[in-house]
Amino acid sequence: MNDIQGWINLYKTKNITSFKAIRKVKNILNIKKIGHAGTLDPLAQGVLPIAIGKATKLIPYINKDLKKYIFTIKWGSQTSTDDSEGRILFESGNLPNPNEINQKIKNFLGNIKQTPPKVSAVKVNGQRAYKLTRQDKDFKILPKNVFVQNLQVINHDITETSFKIECGKGFYIRSLARDLAIDLKTFGHITSLERVKVGKFDKETSILLDDLIKIVQRHKLINCIKPTISMLDDILAYEILDQKDLEDLSFGRSIKIDEIKLKKSQSKPLDKKLIFLSNKGDIVSIGKLIGNLFKPDKILI
Repeated sequence: MNDIQGWINLYKTKNITSFKAIRKVKNILNIKKIGHAGTLDPLAQGVLPIAIGKATKLIPYINKDLKKYIFTIKWGSQTSTDDSEGRILFESGNLPNPNEINQKIKNFLGNIKQTPPKVSAVKVNGQRAYKLTRQDKDFKILPKNVFVQNLQVINHDITETSFKIECGKGFYIRSLARDLAIDLKTFGHITSLERVKVGKFDKETSILLDDLIKIVQRHKLINCIKPTISMLDDILAYEILDQKDLEDLSFGRSIKIDEIKLKKSQSKPLDKKLIFLSNKGDIVSIGKLIGNLFKPDKILI
């Protein structure tokens, strides 16, 4: 199956790492090259986009897409991991009410600064933060620029509140729980977290690992592998039909493009900085357009 390329919209369950999930998929499909977009913590569940074969070169473009989560914060205690798996560090009897919460979440919209959790994969002086934490080393993580499109309360109980959020790359829900609670003059941590959407990958069309195994056993794998172009959101794509053009691209050569047809394609306004060339539903190259000459940066043939 090493010639297969495309996407699998996997639904990762709790208590398995993202790495272990894709390793299982790799073994099931017996393929050499596989990757995933947007790591999910073992505690978290939800959509985990998996790239197969040359589609792995497209992962950076999926990671740019907005992600949607549903999560619950338990009020009154902060943990070492900012979720329910860590040890309790601080406690407070202050439990915020819905009005207070709705006022404070306004501070977390738009472009904001956020400090990732100490138990995260962020690198500090070349080492992963979670490894330094395990070694009981004292270190600081610098705040990062992140983006929140939307954040709202969907359910409130006395001791916990559920939210839905739409956010950009590199955003940590666990950090939001920590920071929002502190803003509300209490402490808090995540008790549940589900990713329901990453760009065009959504929960409704995802597949469980167990179901994927059954599909492979029935030789119906084609039903769950999506073409590479189908899951890329808002891209400028041009269909290549000429075999000579495809051959030239496979050797990294530039080819001529009819820019008039390109402008008429069903996509966003013409951006010559990044253009995708496709053939029969699969991306074959990514590059730049100079005049009517396409210069490839990445080849997927």
